[in-house]
Amino acid sequence: MKRLRPLFPLLLLAGLGLALFASGLLDHFRPEVLAREHDLLQQQVAQHPLLAPLILVGVVTLAISTGIPGGVVLIMAGGMLFGGWYGALLSSIGVTLGALVLYGASRFAFGSHGEAGAPALVERLRGGYLAHPVSYTFFLRLVPFFPFGAVTVALAWLRCPLWLFLLATALAGSVMTTVESLLGAGLAKNLTEGGHLDGSLFVDPWVLGPVLLMALLALLPVALKHWRGSPPPAP
Repeated sequence: MKRLRPLFPLLLLAGLGLALFASGLLDHFRPEVLAREHDLLQQQVAQHPLLAPLILVGVVTLAISTGIPGGVVLIMAGGMLFGGWYGALLSSIGVTLGALVLYGASRFAFGSHGEAGAPALVERLRGGYLAHPVSYTFFLRLVPFFPFGAVTVALAWLRCPLWLFLLATALAGSVMTTVESLLGAGLAKNLTEGGHLDGSLFVDPWVLGPVLLMALLALLPVALKHWRGSPPPAP
């Protein structure tokens, strides 16, 4: 039992994540639900200018800290309800806080581990991180190709310094968060102008622009592979 004590924070986060996922709460943030109730939700946000942002930050923090899928949906929802830039700011705060919680729980769980027995993702990231820890940490946070929660746990295993982890998450991680929030704002713009979402939104620059930027960021490992002549790290 004593040997399992360091795992309690991670197990608690995993339990919270399963409960959140099973509760169906995240379904209320799906784009089609937000589209259907957009006007009502906008009124609620206007009536609660302090509480509504705190709710978004809290839900994003919980989702990121537990590592459950659905973070992108929440960030897009923030952009739809609060606008691209304000939504990005709120979501970035939630993402940074959630990542910090998961990082702290992972560091506590791993303790002073040795080199042996590292997870597969850690082994794949170890070489690049040890060679260029600062640039590599920023790279991992910038590219959507890598699972956000898994990278957080891997960086904790690699004993990434707290200052570097926070800086990369707050700055590089905010780039992707802003893109996703702007995409949500573009969907809200189409809802406001057309009353519904249809195929025309894919020619709207407010939607097409963030989608193309996400695609470019996702292709960054391929570009680096071609430039360096070696395969990029894979999750």
